[in-house]
Amino acid sequence: MNFLPYLEYGVRLLFLFAIGACLGSMLNVWIHRLPLTEEFWPALRSLASPPSHCPFCLNPIRFYDNVPLWGWLKLRGRCRFCRHWISVRYPLVELLTAVLFVGVYYCEVPPGWNTALADSSIYHPLGPQGVPGSTWLSPAAMQNWRAAFHLVLATALIAATFIDLDHRIIPDTVTLPAMAVGVLGNTLLGQVYLVPLWFQDPKASTFQDFFRVLFHYHAAPPLVPEWLWTWLNFKGLPAWVLHYPHLHGFLVSCAGIVVGGGLVWVVRAIGFWALGREAMGFGDVVLLAMIGSFIGWQPVLIVFFLAPVIAILAAIVALVLWRDREIPYGPYLSLAAIGLLVFWKNIWPAAEDRIFILGALLPFMALFMVGCLALLLWLSQFVQRLLGIAARFSDEPAGGWTPGDQLLYFSGVGQDPNQGRWASPRWRGDFTSRGAAQRDAWRRSAANAGNGWQQSWQRRGR
Repeated sequence: MNFLPYLEYGVRLLFLFAIGACLGSMLNVWIHRLPLTEEFWPALRSLASPPSHCPFCLNPIRFYDNVPLWGWLKLRGRCRFCRHWISVRYPLVELLTAVLFVGVYYCEVPPGWNTALADSSIYHPLGPQGVPGSTWLSPAAMQNWRAAFHLVLATALIAATFIDLDHRIIPDTVTLPAMAVGVLGNTLLGQVYLVPLWFQDPKASTFQDFFRVLFHYHAAPPLVPEWLWTWLNFKGLPAWVLHYPHLHGFLVSCAGIVVGGGLVWVVRAIGFWALGREAMGFGDVVLLAMIGSFIGWQPVLIVFFLAPVIAILAAIVALVLWRDREIPYGPYLSLAAIGLLVFWKNIWPAAEDRIFILGALLPFMALFMVGCLALLLWLSQFVQRLLGIAARFSDEPAGGWTPGDQLLYFSGVGQDPNQGRWASPRWRGDFTSRGAAQRDAWRRSAANAGNGWQQSWQRRGR
């Protein structure tokens, strides 16, 4: 058995682990600095200046202490100068990025030389097959290009995840540059998509089948143009997909942006209309649009449905432990996107047989589901109002002056009874409900210290 291909593959994985750890170190800077500035270009410029330094003693971090993973372990999690604790999250982000780089590459580019495309985790019969005989777009090279392309996506998803966990926002400085890479990569390479922009399985339903069943009508209806009728009933793969790969890649990316961002935006708008508040942040809209720019509209549709399944467990835990009804959604969109790349060969057949088998009927089914969602949310709010249940998602307090408001008002009136007069002994319970007990104790200790100093001074004078 020839072990040389596997040895070379192991070296590649070690190299990717090192690259991922270094990028993880950079991601720690991005996660910390990007949310500090709302302006786009100043936020990007802040990544380069000032150099990394300790936030407590402000001493710059030496280059040999900034080695990923090893630097934190060598210093035992403390600053070299002030010995203040350094968060363990820094090496964990570096380790996560390194492991993710190795894992994604291992799934997309199987070990060995000249391995078959079917062994990749993102293989699809109608996906890119490479150009035999080409140096840059051979089947083996295409696998590596596509893996590198998806590692850029993974890097952006890590940054978006941790920023969303910390601040409940996803800055455009994370998503928009990555989206530009997604569009450019798909356009220039033309061989990194997962599935073509449009194809219909021979088993897919068509409008001709629909009209034949309902109306016994085989030809195009009078109001439907012939070209539209032909497109709606097309089966197979259009020839222009193979003849114009760069145009096809550009359209794949644009369709992913429109479908990914449009889906979340529609859900956000419906939630605001039905619940009276934002159901999802605008950062989630841009995040899913960015994911779509890399993987196309069919895979991003699967990510849209996978993310709530992953998030529901976290939502239950947050509700039970912390009584928190809101969770950041970005981490689960990111996790669903990574899971799709790793388990694509298992996820796509099920999705194709249940969703994309609808063919040209899919957009109309999507409109029907959106209408059902709006109706269900409106009915839930209507039933709550009928039962006299206050809207749980309203940010505005109920109108009227309640007894609790009256007690809170009186507890704040005359909060300092010693204001403008000498401090006199009082029962400490008078201050506990006003948040002033600690201040009163400090005043009494200061007064006692002053009295003691005055008495010693008088004794010396005597």
